Amino acid sequence: GGTGQFAVQLAKLAGNHVIGTCGSDDKIELLKRLGCDHVINYKTEDVGAVLSATYPRGLDVVYESVGRAMFDTCVDHLAIRGRLLVIGFISEYLDAPEVVNSARIYGKLLGKSASIRSMFLLHYIRQVPEHLRRLLALYDTGKLRAAVDRTRFQGVEQVVDAVEHLHSGRSTGKVVVQMWDGNS
Repeated sequence: GGTGQFAVQLAKLAGNHVIGTCGSDDKIELLKRLGCDHVINYKTEDVGAVLSATYPRGLDVVYESVGRAMFDTCVDHLAIRGRLLVIGFISEYLDAPEVVNSARIYGKLLGKSASIRSMFLLHYIRQVPEHLRRLLALYDTGKLRAAVDRTRFQGVEQVVDAVEHLHSGRSTGKVVVQMWDGNS
């Protein structure tokens, strides 16, 4: 996704082994170019089974923005003292929240001394200027790249189409709506 691509690159810059998940071959290639060490196509592979087989000790840090079953899989595969960062739950943005009837999550977390941290941007608005400067410096030096979806949207009248494209799962990279024609 749009923010996940930056999470991958920042995690690699910090020296981490990075696992990415996506739902198409085009996205697999993008994730590899961005630095993923292991990519799982959740449409053709069982993410939980792959994680259990490949990372039996669990994951130290997980960045999660999908929600629903992916969130549960991430919790289940946290390592001892693992941390799960939640920045969204796109799987529920268009639907009502899923009702879950299972064991409470604190049992899973306590047994691993694991934690969940969420980040809602407006609660960190004071830090945005400094972090934006850092991100732009990384971009300017070529250490951070921005993948932009090839589908073009022009003007405010296509914003809804752009959001629908994003939610369709067909986008690869950041979805952009151009608001001017470049001649202004």
